[in-house]
Amino acid sequence: MYRVFESLDALVTVVEEARGVPMTSNCVVPRGDVLELLDDVREALPGELDDAQDVLDRRDELVDEAAQEAEQTRSGAQADAEEMLAQARAEAERMVAEARAEAEQTLAQARHDAERAVTEGRRQYTELTDRAQAEADRLAHAGRAAHDRYIADGQVEQARLVSQTEVVQAAHAEAARLVDGAEREVDRLRRECDNYVDAKLAEFEDALGKALRTISRGRTQMWRGGSPTGAPTGIPNGRSGTGMDLID
Repeated sequence: MYRVFESLDALVTVVEEARGVPMTSNCVVPRGDVLELLDDVREALPGELDDAQDVLDRRDELVDEAAQEAEQTRSGAQADAEEMLAQARAEAERMVAEARAEAEQTLAQARHDAERAVTEGRRQYTELTDRAQAEADRLAHAGRAAHDRYIADGQVEQARLVSQTEVVQAAHAEAARLVDGAEREVDRLRRECDNYVDAKLAEFEDALGKALRTISRGRTQMWRGGSPTGAPTGIPNGRSGTGMDLID
């Protein structure tokens, strides 16, 4: 490139020193020197300028090709993005469906367990109540039998004592003592029967309360986990034999 600048400077010098044509702005330059300098400039110009000119000539063509390629790339990328989005949506729907099915299965299992626990509690309550009632009946029957036996013994003793004139007063006293003892024994048996029934009922109510609290905690944990189908309906309210509400 230095040779090009040198030749151009020489051309400028030739033109500046050329003899002017009178009455005009033209000048007379030596043709051979100017042509020689121009040849030097042409030879000194690198070949890349021709390539650059070719590139400039093909600029529009290259720009169009690049635009077409960019459009194809954009279309392909958009198609890939839409396909990936469709796959992601399908996967999300599948995961939601699986989660919903699992939640429904868990809810059904929890309902089944709760119903089974309530049924077992009712069965135990009925069994304990029947057992307590049978024991109470047995104790009451034993108390009545003892009462009747003591009364009968007292009456027999009273009749025997009455038949003996010398011990009439003692007979009355002994009869009264026997009757009082029989009544106290009956009262004692009745209290034992009532205490036994109360103890059995208290044990059953405690066991039933624990079962209901266990069910409530299980359902509370299930509700906190959330469910796509909404909150569970729970166990319908029922009433036990003692009037206690089974709260769901």
